[in-house]
Amino acid sequence: MPKVAVGGTFQYLHDGHARLIEKAFEIAGSGKVYIGLTSDEMLQKNHSVESYKIRRSRLLEYIKKMGVPEEKYEVTRLNDPCGPTIEEDFNHIIVSPETYPVALKINSIREKKGKKPLEIVYVEYVMAEDGIPISSTRISKGEIDRHGRLKKEA
Repeated sequence: MPKVAVGGTFQYLHDGHARLIEKAFEIAGSGKVYIGLTSDEMLQKNHSVESYKIRRSRLLEYIKKMGVPEEKYEVTRLNDPCGPTIEEDFNHIIVSPETYPVALKINSIREKKGKKPLEIVYVEYVMAEDGIPISSTRISKGEIDRHGRLKKEA
């Protein structure tokens, strides 16, 4: 059974995040998805980010609305960019262009430890109406909403 890893801060849970999460469950099939959620201690964002507890609650609510049974996933706290993917056996890691370099680093470390590299599943950015990627930073600045719709100037 496939064991799939995906990670992130998941602030605002926007359409880009949704695509990553959906792809993780699609790849996992009858397996399990392990979602690493960035801890408050690890955050280094240039905008305010809600607490781990709030982000975790929203993430779990979102997955429940997707109709995914609880035994098909696990949300864990990420205290470093690699999380459990260095030591544990995973088959796949789902990444965005932003997190792709982390997956390469993980595979490099795994190979040095004699572990099988993870299959990297690359998910392209979801674009906003203006053709620029949806991001939590843009949402925080009030440029777009979670679905990439441009906010009207007041």
